[in-house]
Amino acid sequence: MSAVTLPTRKEEEWRYADFGVLEAFAPESFAQWKHVELAAGETRRKCMVLGGAEPELHRIRITLGEGARGELFVVNNGGDYTRVEVVVHMAKGAHFEFGGVTIGGGDVTREFVTRIDHAEPGATSHQVVRAVHWGRATGNFLGRIDVVRDAQKTDAAQDFRGLLLEKGATVNAKPELEIYADDVKCAHGAAIGQLDEQARFYMAARGLSPDVARKLLIRAFIADAFAAVEDEGEQEQLLDAALGTLAEAV
Repeated sequence: MSAVTLPTRKEEEWRYADFGVLEAFAPESFAQWKHVELAAGETRRKCMVLGGAEPELHRIRITLGEGARGELFVVNNGGDYTRVEVVVHMAKGAHFEFGGVTIGGGDVTREFVTRIDHAEPGATSHQVVRAVHWGRATGNFLGRIDVVRDAQKTDAAQDFRGLLLEKGATVNAKPELEIYADDVKCAHGAAIGQLDEQARFYMAARGLSPDVARKLLIRAFIADAFAAVEDEGEQEQLLDAALGTLAEAV
């Protein structure tokens, strides 16, 4: 059996990880990947809510066949270090949709790390990530898009926004594009800020309590991450799981 290579801070995709927690993982944990393959033309959606009290490491490799569509939506509100790492290989005309929310407080790091490999022409990918944190919590998103020379007509986008409810919280974002094709449409955006106090004042002036106003504003903020979920029941479950964490906020 070959030796497992343990992560280090020198590796870009691990730069913001909580190494104090990672040292407690068994070495073989870093070699464990879940492999998902979609056949040509297949469509599959997966919704995940990660809210355990113990550290979690989820590493997923997805291969999309020609014209396949894969969708992954995740609420990451773990009570301890929780990392979701996704590597996607795209065939011709395939589409990958990712929506993720990291949310919570405490002294906890929650992160998404994605790498989308546009290997053939005409594939599309769309990622929307929202982070809401308070206390001394950290929310991370490291997203990389690779477009090879022959992957013309690629259309790929990343959209990240972070919301800090308290000064002690941290949000890190590192979008990355590596493009070798010349006929592509690729974009990324990242913004980090605080709750809109003017909007809260406006809502309070119309009789809403501060807690209700805050919840409504945060709901609107994170809803974009799950806008592509066609099943309204699944969409509401994801939103409720994320917003339920707000009860712990100051």
